[in-house]
Amino acid sequence: MRYVAAYLLAVLGGNNSPTAKNIKKILDSVGIDADNDRINKVINELSGKDVDDVVNSGLAKLTCVPAGGALTAPPAASPAAGGAAPAEEKKEEEKKEESEESDEDMGFGLFD
Repeated sequence: MRYVAAYLLAVLGGNNSPTAKNIKKILDSVGIDADNDRINKVINELSGKDVDDVVNSGLAKLTCVPAGGALTAPPAASPAAGGAAPAEEKKEEEKKEESEESDEDMGFGLFD
């Protein structure tokens, strides 16, 4: 994916047919060691094609992919016994914060 992204960045920068050197330069700028075989594969697959057409054909394929969004949050429980509810809420908030933190870094970066 990083090689395709670098290719697309080169095209967005005005280079309609990026070379391996162009892609390596982009990847090196963010500290990624480029693999020549992968770069050449991306260049061979996309050479002679209009990037806008390739992206639009990919978007058409995504129309059948479910996007989710049907989940709703459960309603907040009302405290039955006045004193116990705040302690339970604190525990739930701490659990939520921990899960949010662990989701932030899922073990990979944009260009890994």
